Order: sequence, then structure tokens, then C-alpha cells
Amino acid sequence: MSLLDRRTVLKAGGAAAAVTLTGCNAAPDETGAGTTSPPRLTNSMTSSSGNSVSTVTSASESAPTLTAAPNWNSFARSLKGRVYLPASSGYAAAHQLFNPRWDSVHPAAVVKAADVADVQKAINFARANKLVLVPKSGGHSYVGASTIANGMQVDVGALRGLSYSNGILTVGAGARLYDVHAFLDRYGRSLPTGTCPTVGVAGLTLGGGMGIHTRTFGLTCDRVVSMGVFTADGRSHNVSATSDPELFWALRGGGGGNLGVVTSFRFATIPATKLGFFRLTWPEAQAAAVVRGWQKFAQAAPTTAWGNLHIDAKSNGTLSVHVLGVSTTGNASAAAAQLESFVGAKASARSITVKSHLEAVKYLGGGTTSPRTGFLAGSDVLKGPMDAATITALLGAVKAAARAKTPASAILDPLGGQAAKQPAGGSSWPWRGALGVVQWYSSAQGTAGQTFIANGHRAVRAASAGAYVNYLEAGRAVASYYGASAAKLAATKKKYDPANFFHTPYTIR
Repeated sequence: MSLLDRRTVLKAGGAAAAVTLTGCNAAPDETGAGTTSPPRLTNSMTSSSGNSVSTVTSASESAPTLTAAPNWNSFARSLKGRVYLPASSGYAAAHQLFNPRWDSVHPAAVVKAADVADVQKAINFARANKLVLVPKSGGHSYVGASTIANGMQVDVGALRGLSYSNGILTVGAGARLYDVHAFLDRYGRSLPTGTCPTVGVAGLTLGGGMGIHTRTFGLTCDRVVSMGVFTADGRSHNVSATSDPELFWALRGGGGGNLGVVTSFRFATIPATKLGFFRLTWPEAQAAAVVRGWQKFAQAAPTTAWGNLHIDAKSNGTLSVHVLGVSTTGNASAAAAQLESFVGAKASARSITVKSHLEAVKYLGGGTTSPRTGFLAGSDVLKGPMDAATITALLGAVKAAARAKTPASAILDPLGGQAAKQPAGGSSWPWRGALGVVQWYSSAQGTAGQTFIANGHRAVRAASAGAYVNYLEAGRAVASYYGASAAKLAATKKKYDPANFFHTPYTIR
């Protein structure tokens, strides 16, 4: 797997090219409509009364030991889906997330919901038994927020039904991005999403959702017309700009796992057009000029143009610098030329291609699926252009990783354009005025990767407004993900979850 991307390896013309793109990410999954399977619960540790003992802990906090154990057998019989306990056959696979780093976290139970009623029953059962509940859709959360030690994981992956009518996509919260795009392609339609094929639509949308169409059509959450959601009291809501508008506002960009379990979405789709691609590479000596030029491009390029900048640590101690860009008009030549003019130097290598909608989806995602991958990552939101000292420090952080032979990347995604505008009905996503987002990424495990990410944060501190909630990090202040929306999100949390039923170290305070 390339150091540039935990999931995307692209091949063109017989030569391998690795490209990291926004979208292979998700926040804690909040996610319904699915298939049915017979109830099953196997647990060799279950007592003759059908009860098993469980205590409740999250990654950094714990609840008191229960005085009466949950009756898992009775609960399992009430579901169309399945309940997996630690001694159950299939539990090991059932509780896994995308990142193998979290395989050691063991929920007290994994509920694989077969329909929305199962989700509601799981919430009610967890609340009655004082269990911490976390939802899981794609399971790509950077901090493993869709699993929890000794609590309940509710997997909505089976709730992936899709239907389309008159420009509106209705989709279950367990659907994956490739499935969504392949389905919409039949109708000549698309959505502005990220690129990773196995990311769940729920986690991506609830945290905002950046990608190649962000500047042209806005964030994924901006296209949401309504959502089906169960709140902490087990009540069902169909939220929209006119029904539970505060909750609708909060769920559009406030992150998953905070306010309820979303089971379905209705999206206003966009045309599935041909896309023009460009890939420009410069030598390390021009890295600072490329960063300055990319910043100008993020500010001045037409809203039909997008390009993310990759600064990658190579094992020989040098830097790789390139931009992968897209034009939604289908002609990337003008966008590439504009970026080169801002950099002040022609690229040392360049390619220009045109792809159909589904060809582009597969190209950007590295195929139709993605293998489980271990990594560390974080982010900073750039409130505006970085000055010379900050650019030097950013490049220095990646260079230090290269010299230490630590696989690492700084990936800069532009905002602006339509993403700078609030959608009808509003949204809690707080970074409308920002220049872009830096993703810090390393496939190194342990202190080497952590050191790189910490160095990256320090390097851009003067230009950072906060962080992107779909790139959650352990130990970072929760409020830093919400900016000016933090106070209103906290008030909405108190209204819809007054007892703080949904609580982990990463939820709204």
C-alpha cells in the first residue's frame, strides 16, 4: 500500500501512480432499511438464567458495574437481526472496524440490525441496561469511535436499500459510497462525496463530506433533504428544514455518534458528468512555491476546478510533491495551466485525462472496494493562506519524517466555492470561510506516526482554525471540531439527549 494513501492505488498506462484523496474517512458512524436474518445468539458464558455480566466503559471513561445483568437472550429473540457476544461464533469478525488498530477493543455485544425496528430496540435495551451505545456504518472512524469496550456496538451495515425518483436518492444509512455511485450512475446522477469505496454514507455525511465536487456542489451534508433518526429516548424522527429543524441543522455536519442513530437519508442529487483530471508533479526544490501556488488556486480558481496537494515523505529522505486536480467541466487543461501559473513554474511531469462518472469513481477509489488498513491520522483547518514561515514549518515536518524513514503525508484539500455557502435549512459544519483542510497521515504505528502528526499540528498552528470532525483524533479538544457551531450544538444535544445517553470521549459536551 502506498504511503500516499491508506487505500488508493491507481494504475494508468502501465505505470503505477498513488493518489490520496479526501473521502476515505468517516466520523463516528450514526446510521436504517435492510434485510432479515433469523435471530441468533451463541454465548458459552451465558448463565442458566440467560443473563451475562457486563460492565460499561468507553475509551476514557467508565460507568458503574450493573447490579442486574442484561438479558441478552431475550433481547436477541426480539430482533430480526443478530446479537454477537464475545464468546459467540462470528464475534471476532463482527466487531472489527476498517483499521485493525481497534481489533483489541471488545464490545459487550455487537448488534447487527436487520431493519430500523432493530435499531430502536437496541437503543431502548441499551438505555434500560445503562450500556454505552455506539453506531457503526462503514467503521472508518480514525479513532475507532464506532466501537467501545464493554458497551454495545450497533452495526447498520445491512440497512443499505437504495431508491431514486425525480432527482432524489433515498438510501439506508449502511450503504457504502461505491454502491451509492454505481446505483446513481444508472440514472445519470451522482452525489458530491468522498472517494473511498467502503466508507459508509452515514459517517461521511454527518461530519460534512468533502471530495472532488466540494467546490462545485458543496459538501455531502449540503445535499441532504431529510433524515430518519432515532434519538436517545427511542423516538423516531423524520428531520428536515421544517421538521425538527434544530436537529436537522445539527446532523448536517456536526459529526456522528452525538445526537441519535440515523437510519436513512434523502439526498438531492447532481448530474453525473464526465470529469477532466490533471496530475502535476514538481521537484522538492519547488515545494514552497507549489504550496503558495496551491493556496492561490484554492482562492481564485473557478468553482468547477478542484485540486488536492500531496507532500509525501519518501524513504530516501526526500519529498514528493504533486497535485491531483479535477475539472467538472470535463476539460482539465485550463485548470492545470492556471495552477502552474500560480506556482510560477511548469510541472516536471503532467498528465491530462477525461473519464466518465463511474470510471472516475473507480479511478479515485482505487477500485470498487478497499482492504482493511492500519494508519494514524489527524487534521488542521486552514483559516486562510499560510505565510512563508508556516509553509517552511509544514514542509519541515514532512521532511523530518522522511529523514526518519517514517511513512507520512500532508494532504491539502481546498474548500471555497459552493462549500463556502450555507445550504437551505442551514448546517452546523463550521468551516465555510476556511481555505482548506490539511490531513496528516502516516501508516507508521506507535510513536513515529504520532510524532509526525504532532509536528504537523505545531507547524501550522498559526494558520489553524481547528480540525475536521471526520478526522477525529484522540486527545484533541472536542470543541476544536465545531468552531462557532459549538454552543448551538451543545444546546441541541441537551434538548435531544438530556441524559447524555450518547457519550464517548468524542461526543459533543
